Amino acid sequence: MNLLIVPWDVNPEIFRIGSFAVRWYGLLFASSFLFGYFIMEKFFKNENIPVEALDRLTIYMAIGVIVGARLGHCLFYEPRFYLSHPVEILKIWRGGLASHGGFLGILIVLWLFARKEKKTYSWILDRVAIVVVLAGFFIRIGNLMNSEIYGVETTLPWGFVFLRNGENAPKHPTQIYEALSYLAIFILLYRLYWRKKGRHIEGTLFSLTLILSSIARFFIEFIKEDQVAFEAGMRLNMGQKLSIPFFLLGTVWLIISLKKKNRAVIPEK
Repeated sequence: MNLLIVPWDVNPEIFRIGSFAVRWYGLLFASSFLFGYFIMEKFFKNENIPVEALDRLTIYMAIGVIVGARLGHCLFYEPRFYLSHPVEILKIWRGGLASHGGFLGILIVLWLFARKEKKTYSWILDRVAIVVVLAGFFIRIGNLMNSEIYGVETTLPWGFVFLRNGENAPKHPTQIYEALSYLAIFILLYRLYWRKKGRHIEGTLFSLTLILSSIARFFIEFIKEDQVAFEAGMRLNMGQKLSIPFFLLGTVWLIISLKKKNRAVIPEK
């Protein structure tokens, strides 16, 4: 075996006290909210927006992400089972979250937030998109710690052998591929925001998030193992099919935003 092959046997639990366990995934998921809060706080201070609005936004986001991601998994990947056993949808601790569903949940709650706070929808989408793509980085690292959502067998020297799942052949660490893609997109968006001090063309950051993350997800899915049985034999799996409308939405949103470039967002004083 190539010496660079990584034997991966990380315990997903950091520690356990009785029936209570702290897991890497939960810690990383919580970290995404913590870092997201700090980043949004900098944006709000830059634009002289009261921090109380950010506290309300955090609650909206938490609800949107959790409910959306859970319903997304249940309805996109295993609808027959969950529609037949609806109570199982509530058992989120058993696993099963879909990033596309989480993003849809965010879109809905941000529309509600924008109406309540009397902000334009594009204004809030642009700023939240930056922290959402960073959250994608944390979540995919959490998937790595859980030894889940990895790729097909590879002969590349950085393949991971997921021993905890009984694997004996190196697989593509697609969690790392996606995590690094999202981190790169985050850095780009963050720099674009500060380059204009928040006075960028309204809608462009959100559009770029959709376009770039969809492209990354679409191509990485080609080397991922099927997540559910019905994906076997499909030319495009569910993750790819869900990425296409997000890409198209981002493209259309970008075109519309650029046509309205004379309406650039200027922070309120």
